[in-house]
Amino acid sequence: MTRFALTLEFDGAPFFGLQRQSHGPSVQQAVEEAVLAITGEEVRMHSAGRTDSGVHALGMVSHVDIEKEMDPFRLSEALNARLRPNPIAVVHCEVKPDDWHARFSCIGRAYEYRIVNRRAPLTLERGKAWHVPRPLDADAMHEAAQHLVGQHDFTTFRSVHCQANDPVKTLDRLDVSREGDHVVVQAEARSFLHHQVRSMVGTLSLVGLGQWEPDQAREVLEAKDLQQLGLNAPPDGLYFVRAVYPD
Repeated sequence: MTRFALTLEFDGAPFFGLQRQSHGPSVQQAVEEAVLAITGEEVRMHSAGRTDSGVHALGMVSHVDIEKEMDPFRLSEALNARLRPNPIAVVHCEVKPDDWHARFSCIGRAYEYRIVNRRAPLTLERGKAWHVPRPLDADAMHEAAQHLVGQHDFTTFRSVHCQANDPVKTLDRLDVSREGDHVVVQAEARSFLHHQVRSMVGTLSLVGLGQWEPDQAREVLEAKDLQQLGLNAPPDGLYFVRAVYPD
């Protein structure tokens, strides 16, 4: 039995999330079915994170255990051939020790949220970013974001469906920057609550629009009350960027 680590890039629009679902297609299902077609083996894919319907990935790390002897490069080539026309690509594949786990060995996760801030509607980036036509003050958003960095109880920023036992998380980074018409939010932590990034971005957008003051981000955080959340940003602009492992 060989454990293969797969780095996946995917467009989340056609899927009901990364994890296998009973009510619609998922990235996990597509990869597992591709492995079955190649090896004749039913496998279960484990991943560094979870993504909701419509959320994308640039570098999601997952693993599968396969009995058949295969070269990592040949496996990645075969998977990419079988995954077509699904918008999923294996961009890297390597062998890992048996005690390595895509989820439990992961010590850090990074997300990026992309906002297109212009009057004109989206064309090439439709479904790949959040379109906000009114001007956003990215500097004010960044100022507000710094109130959320550190270890806090993020109850205000979690989904009602979040299954985490503890709402306390340590947010290592939350930066907001403008690149032309794009406002980019970068978030890094060991782990996140369900909807945490989208909820934080939604709150920051209210600051950027001038509807909230930067200090209000701290106030709603300290409230520890989901009812105080201003806005939950749509999934279109969210990307899982990378997973971090020891060494």
